[in-house]
Amino acid sequence: MTSSAMASEWTSANSARAQQIWDEYLRSHDVSQQQGQAVGIDPATGQVWFGRTALDIRKQMQAAGDAVPLFFLRVGQDHYLRKGGRR
Repeated sequence: MTSSAMASEWTSANSARAQQIWDEYLRSHDVSQQQGQAVGIDPATGQVWFGRTALDIRKQMQAAGDAVPLFFLRVGQDHYLRKGGRR
């Protein structure tokens, strides 16, 4: 499956499920050492990946033979990247 095909299958339910998984993960894990890192969450399996960037996580996944779409955040923030400039 191509990246564009995977992206087109992503739904708001995937995002909601990934956020739920992340909230549950935070209740049972100390992520203070990962502050500011990227986190990728697989809404289908609940797998949580950490890396410096989303690209680093993708490289980890490729090395493991995984190629599924993930929901990305930054540890300590409610988003991965904000669009727009500083004012």
